[in-house]
Order: sequence, then C-alpha cells, then structure tokens
Amino acid sequence: MRCEIISWRRVEQLCRILFRAIRRGGFKPDAIVTIARGGYVPARLLCDYFDITALSSIRVEHYVGARKKKLARLVEPLGIAIQGLNILLVDDVSDTGDTLELAIRHLGGFGPREIRTAVLHHKTVSTVIPDYYAQRIVKWRWIIYPWAVQEDISGFLAGLEKRPASAAEAGRILAERYGLRIAERLLREIMSATTPGQRAVG
Repeated sequence: MRCEIISWRRVEQLCRILFRAIRRGGFKPDAIVTIARGGYVPARLLCDYFDITALSSIRVEHYVGARKKKLARLVEPLGIAIQGLNILLVDDVSDTGDTLELAIRHLGGFGPREIRTAVLHHKTVSTVIPDYYAQRIVKWRWIIYPWAVQEDISGFLAGLEKRPASAAEAGRILAERYGLRIAERLLREIMSATTPGQRAVG
C-alpha cells in the first residue's frame, strides 16, 4: 500500500488553498461542523481564516488507523442548533465517500439553510465529490496527516506477523511495504509507546 506523510507546513498550505476556493465561490458559512477526528485541525484553521467562532463536531467511525470498518457509523451526533444556517462541513479527506455521505444526511435532518463540504484531499474513487477540496488525488494512496502519524505507524507495525527487533528494522520494513521514510528516533518513540501485540486504537 502506497502511503504519503503530510507535513504540518503542507497542512497549513492546503487549508489556505481551501479557504481561498470557498471564498471565491461566494459561500459564507455561519458555522463550521467538523467530522471527528480527522477534520479537527483543518476546521479550526478555517474558523480563523473566516473569522468565525461557531465550531462544532460530529464523530463518524469508518477507519481505525488504516483499517477500514465495513460501514461508516455515526457515534456522536450534532449537539448544536443549525436550523436556517449556512454550514460548512469539514473533513481531512474524502476516500470512499461513505463518511461524508452519512454526515451530510445527518446534518440535513437539522434543517440548515445550506450544507457545503470541504476537504484537504479528494480521492477520485470517492462516491461523494466535495464542494471544495485543496488537492485532488487520482492515484490512490493512504494519506498520513501529522496528527495521525503515531496511530497509523503503530497500526502498520502491529499488523506485522513479527514485531521488528529494532527501529532500524522497522524502518526498513515500512520503506519496503509502504514507501515510508521514518526517522529512527521517531520510530523508537512509537515502538516504545506500543507494547508487543498491542494495536493502535482510533
């Protein structure tokens, strides 16, 4: 499985691109609703760029680390009133489209004036095309955001038949299987935080 790690600097660049696209489109959100947990950071930055403080979230479970569950499931519903408001629904990535589809359907039941969707990365395999995205991904790959490095790498290592004996060995395996280049210092930290046989939990 091909993977790509996104830096914090790149996240900020993508959020700026996303903000400009939304503004050019003439949409002015009254509130931002993020899909937890991946959408927290981009949603918070977009709040700053739009100069709005109305930020809420819903939580949808579809992936635990890089492991996909069969169905997207709403586990924390919306807790604020959005009737008559323009809502910007934000997530980090549109992958299958299942999460966005479920979130849009859920928010629609609260009577908003309009819902528009925004993501950092839109994969063309998604069944839902977001209204706004910062980058389009044609050749599928697993995106590792800086807030999920620990979780994703722990999950990859936990999925191995045999736990690597060292950070150097783990680095070689990750490079061969996923095309990842991870510093040994970071790998040592990740491996020390995950006991043998333990899987990362999202």
